Amino acid sequence: MNFRLAVKRVNNATRSPVVVVGAGPAGATAARALALAGVPVRLLDRSTFPRNKPCGGGISVRVLGRFPYLERELPRIVTHTLSRLHLEGPDGRSAVVRSDVPAALMIRRLEFDALLVSLAVDAGAELVTGADIVRASMADGPVLLVARDGRRFEADTLIAADGVHSVIARRLGLNPGWPASSVALDMMEETPRTVLRDLDPATLWVAYGYGGPGYAYIFPKRDHVNVGIGYLLSHYRAAIGSSPYELQRAFIDRLRARGIIAGESVRGNFTPFLIPVGGPLRRPGRGRVLLAGDAGGFVNAFTAEGIYYAMVSGDLAARSVVDNGSARRAGHVAARYRRACRREIGRELRDSVLIQRYLFSNPRRIKELVDAAPRHEAITNLILDYAIGRREYRSVRRRLLAHAPHLAFSLIAEAAKSFARRQRRR
Repeated sequence: MNFRLAVKRVNNATRSPVVVVGAGPAGATAARALALAGVPVRLLDRSTFPRNKPCGGGISVRVLGRFPYLERELPRIVTHTLSRLHLEGPDGRSAVVRSDVPAALMIRRLEFDALLVSLAVDAGAELVTGADIVRASMADGPVLLVARDGRRFEADTLIAADGVHSVIARRLGLNPGWPASSVALDMMEETPRTVLRDLDPATLWVAYGYGGPGYAYIFPKRDHVNVGIGYLLSHYRAAIGSSPYELQRAFIDRLRARGIIAGESVRGNFTPFLIPVGGPLRRPGRGRVLLAGDAGGFVNAFTAEGIYYAMVSGDLAARSVVDNGSARRAGHVAARYRRACRREIGRELRDSVLIQRYLFSNPRRIKELVDAAPRHEAITNLILDYAIGRREYRSVRRRLLAHAPHLAFSLIAEAAKSFARRQRRR
């Protein structure tokens, strides 16, 4: 992997039509789309690329349909596709689900993010690295950003893709912070297969209900393996007494004893991180500031997939800026963006929260789902189609009424309770 990135260091406060903060999948996708539309855009990131990023590194293959240019560009990095899922319940019983098409694309964020940044730069975006934004303010004029080293940036329109701990969202009052019940603590290591390896590299291994209301996974890559476990942060704080790496090491030991993996955990490759799993913000933008990716909560709460939704939200943010025209009047860009997100991914992500709450509120439900999979192929295919984005949740629920009415009615009841909660908050 050798990407030549045109990096510019900015010393004085300069004003740009659009500034994107954060050059992960959301920010890089937004910057590329803006540059291709002829909008001058500056892409800021505190890191230099390539840089590591803690993440499982799995993307549903539908990303290739939504972003066709990736088909041409992905051969520049190492990828691995999977079409088989090992699904395990809290009692250790399992089912294998097979897809008739490639279902998941495995990548390393170290390589994938650098690729997306290079595509943004090739399209004409200006990349500024080492810009760790610590302050942001917005009045009647441009949005003002101040980096840790004192550099100042001004933007007519700002797309904040600066992650789950978004400084922009906090400083501008768009999100004071996620409650512990709306974020998952993911504990993951990405280790070369020469040191730690899964013994079935053709299968995505997922366990729901691990250690209570948690999940565990093995994501095979071509030359690496990602192994991790996760819990809602609220549950971890209240019920887990071990440190993140103690949990990880015990998990690796358990997998090795079962003959699922071989080798040793590597402490230096382990990184705990937070994922927003409470659904997107109701207002992922205000005025001329838009929140994309994890900053806006665009993560599937059931599968914990964030890369696809980050790219979609980044693209929709860019389109909203372009479609708003040269005036870019305050409020219009954010309103366009909010509507676009709701149309394409908003309902899907809200529904994923319903499924997460339903399944994780009672381990017996996960057990029943896993037990039913080998006996009811139609149910299995529905779940897989939902997980890879080939079918919407509402379509799945309608079909479940025919094949598993008890499960379908339970999901409908959870949807009704969620709707009542939203009404009470208004």
